[in-house]
Parts: sequence; structure tokens; C-alpha cells
Amino acid sequence: MKTNLKDVFQPKLFGLFKKGNYDGKKFTSDLIAGIIVGIIALPLAIAFGIASGVTPQQGLITAIVAGFLISFFGGSNFLIGGPTGAFIVIVAGIVGQYGMQGLIIATIMAGVFLVLMGVFKMGVIFKFIPYPIVVGFTSGIALTIFSTQMKDFFGLPLDLQVPAGFIPQWICYFQNIGSINWIEFAMSLVCLAICFSWGKVTKKVPGSLIALIIGTLVSVLLHKFAGIELATIGSKFPELANGLPMPKPVAPEFDYETVKGLVSPAFTIAILCAIESLLAAMVADGATGKRHHANTELIGQGIANIVTPLFGGIPATGALARTMASINNGGKTPVTGIVHALVLLLIYLFLMPYAIYIPLSCLAAILVQVAYNMSEWRTFKYLLRGDKSDVAVLLMTFFLTVIVDLTVAIEVGVVLAIVLFVRRVMQTSSISVLDGHRLAATEDDEVASMENTDKLDIPDGVEVYEIDGPFFFGLASRFEELEQMKKPGTKVRIIRMRKVPFIDSTGVNNLRNLCERTRKRGVTVILSGVTDQVKASLEKFGVDKEIGAENIFPHIVPALAKSAEIVRK
Repeated sequence: MKTNLKDVFQPKLFGLFKKGNYDGKKFTSDLIAGIIVGIIALPLAIAFGIASGVTPQQGLITAIVAGFLISFFGGSNFLIGGPTGAFIVIVAGIVGQYGMQGLIIATIMAGVFLVLMGVFKMGVIFKFIPYPIVVGFTSGIALTIFSTQMKDFFGLPLDLQVPAGFIPQWICYFQNIGSINWIEFAMSLVCLAICFSWGKVTKKVPGSLIALIIGTLVSVLLHKFAGIELATIGSKFPELANGLPMPKPVAPEFDYETVKGLVSPAFTIAILCAIESLLAAMVADGATGKRHHANTELIGQGIANIVTPLFGGIPATGALARTMASINNGGKTPVTGIVHALVLLLIYLFLMPYAIYIPLSCLAAILVQVAYNMSEWRTFKYLLRGDKSDVAVLLMTFFLTVIVDLTVAIEVGVVLAIVLFVRRVMQTSSISVLDGHRLAATEDDEVASMENTDKLDIPDGVEVYEIDGPFFFGLASRFEELEQMKKPGTKVRIIRMRKVPFIDSTGVNNLRNLCERTRKRGVTVILSGVTDQVKASLEKFGVDKEIGAENIFPHIVPALAKSAEIVRK
């Protein structure tokens, strides 16, 4: 099947002006919402950059470049793009192992994966990822983010080398508990309190921005009047004291071994990006009544992640909190996201020299709030009441994310999603042996419109199997079990397929094996209720010739008549 690019790539921004329904009133709404969202994104971009193991300006560059491209090429009217907490763990791991060059290559590869997902119309697939897996990912990432911020939250020494793993991190924290800087710890608590309580004052201005401003002012005043120096962005990145350099295009150095090693992390970035952006887009649709184009969104996300690292940025995706802030402040179209990116660009050019005074304890408090909001602990607790298999999947995904590795958790999560899907489909398909000597004619039976219902008697020496649901690889073992239950004296086995919507290659192979075994035992196989689609599949593999076209019937009545004729011979 050929893929038409116009079918999968329909950016909302392009259609906005083609329709001619964009006016000054909508632009005013988008402008105001964009300015507010840009201010909201400022502290988050800085915090995500530092937490990911890169510099604060790289977090801002990501918010500017990716934020612009996601809105420009995306398939949602409302989605705001940029760096998010979901990537902190994976980005920090890649930087630690492969350096910035490795991160650039992995992000570009992830972008390519996303574009291919969109081109091949895989956007709909992500809507079927089981909810326990998504919650397990997000809750695990939230706990990991919380853990990584404890060093700055407690004011532990800057030169303290904290291990990467969750358990080793807490061992390190307890070993250095005597090194807590109580002033910085108090700063963290105050900023955290502001983050959580500011919403009671007003929701127009985010608490994280107020915490950032107050924390920075207190840090400067303590240094000036009391000689107390807190750990700040400037002390962690002393090179920023001379001002922020303008981003320059970076040429990645591709190396086969490096690319080979980064395939798995890049795939993890792509999956995370797809899940988070499409979930955010669906939530935005629910809040506005609009509809996003999933495949276009994937392509837009891919373009953003291909281009952004060339300017030194990190992976980006749709951000739910910023998206909802845009909607709540009157954002109507992708123009909001473009304005938000331009606001961040102006801040980067004119205000960022003051970023060196921002205390790390304040940023840690902001990220603790982000982790809390991501944790979905109420949903996590609710899901623990569910089916045992769902609980097992939830806990397995969560603990793999926290204790082992996010990449492993993503890979296992994808496999679990497939297994769960197969399990659910298997539960909708069954094979049964119809006991008794008569078949009941019901309203939905194909013989209901036929007159001679008394011909539904099952002759002696005839077995009737009924398949209910798709005949696919999941039914293989069940079919073999029933086949072993052959009664003595059986001469004909009727397989009733009226409720089989499709048959896959494994089902066809099982059917062929059954026919071969039954022929060796002197038993004839007859098919009844075969739909046109199933019949076409059988003809494609030549099974109709092996069974014999004379032994395939559209209804049960002629199949029973044929079986009675065979038994009499």
C-alpha cells in the first residue's frame, strides 16, 4: 500500500491560514497566551537542562528551537513543545556514557524514528498502549527525578559525585548526611512551599517563576549583606559569568560503533516522545473539543528532534502542563507555541546574564514539584485495585524504570503491551466442541432464514467444532488440545467458522496440520460458515484445494448433509 505524504503530514498551522479563518481577535488571544506560557517555560527549561547533565542555555535553546518547530509542523492546535522531565533520566545517561556528541546523534536518530513512525501511520498504535504501562513509566520517571534532585535540595557539596542508580544515590545521600547545608535546605523548602501554594494567590503567574525570582533575590542579598554564598548556576557553570554565547550549528560526528550503541537509547527517546506528545494532544482535545492529527504530530516531533540538537539542544516533546496553561489562558492555535518560543528567545538574548545568580536549591525545589505532578500517585494507587495482570505490569514497569534503567523499562514495556494485547484478543477467541445431537437455531444463526431446521441433527460419527473470534496464532495450543479429544468412531469433523472475521498465517498452518492429521486417521474435515475474507485467505495458501472445494460450505445445513452422506458410505 502506497503512503501519500499529504495523508500523513497536515500541519495545523498550514491549514489555519489556507482556510482564512484566522483574525486579529484570535491573534490577540494567542499572543497573550504565548507570553504567559513563555514565562512559565523559563524556569522549567533551565531546570530540565541542568538536571539532564547539560547547561541551562541548552535547556533554553531546546525550548526555543523545538518549541517553534513543534508548533510550526505539528498536528495539534494546542500542543506546546520543549524539554520535559520525562527525558531527564535518559539524557543524563547518554551524556554520561557518550558525551554531548552521543546525545546529538541519539536525538537525531530519535527524530528520524519519529518521522518514519508518522510516515507509516503508526500514530494510532500509541493510543492502544495499556494505561498501567504509561503510569508505570511516568511514576518511575517522577521518582527518579526526585532522587536526582536531592543533592541540590539538601545543599550537599558541589564536588560530591553522586552515582547514577536510584539505590546507590540514596546510599550516597545517607553517607553524606552530615554535609547538609541547612541554609540551602531551608531555601529549598521555602521555594517548594511557594511552588505549591502560589496557585491559591493566582493561577495566571506560575509559582515556579515566583519561587525563581524570590530565591534569586534572597541568594543575592545573603551574599551581599551576610557574606553567605549559596550554590548557584554561576558556581556550577563559571563559564557563564562572561555571558551566554549565541547558539552555533553543531556538526555531529557519526561513527558506526557509536551509532550502533545508541540505537536503543534513541528508540527509547522516540517512544517516550511519541507517548508523551500524543497523550498531551489527546488531553488537549478532550479539553477543547478539537482533534489532533497523530501522524502529523509524530512527523513534527521528528523534525524538531532532528534540527534542535544541531543547535546544541536536547530531546523535546509536547509538554502537557504548558499545553494546558496555553488553553487555560486563551490559546487558540499553534501561533501560541510560536509566540512562546519567541518570548523565550528574547529572554535568552537580554535577561539570561542574570541566570548565574539563580540558586541550585531553588531549581531543585521546582523539579521536586515537577516530579510530584508527574508521579500520578493517586492514579497509581487506584490501579493497584485492578486486575492482577494489570497490577503486575504496572509494578514491573515502575520498578524497572526506577531500579534498572529507563531504556530497559521502555523495551520491556513495549513487549508487555504486545503480550497484553495478544492476551486480550485470545480472551475474545475460543474453540468449543458442540455436544449433544442437535444444533440450536438462534436469531443470529445463518440458518435462521432456512426452512428445514430439523436437518440440524448431528449424525453419529460427526464432531462439530465451533471457533468464536479471530483464528490466529493465539489459538494454536487450544486447537491441538481439542484435536486430541477425538472420539472413537469419528469419521467427519466439521469446523464451524461463522464467527471468524479473519484467519492469519499461523491459523492457516494449524488448519493444514489438522487436515493432514485427520486424513491419516481416516477422518474428513468439513468447513462451514466460511466468510468471503476467510475463504480468500484459504485460497491464497491453497488450503481450499487440500481440503477440497466440495468440503467448504457457507452454511451449517449443507455441511451436516455432506457429513451424513460420508458417514453412510
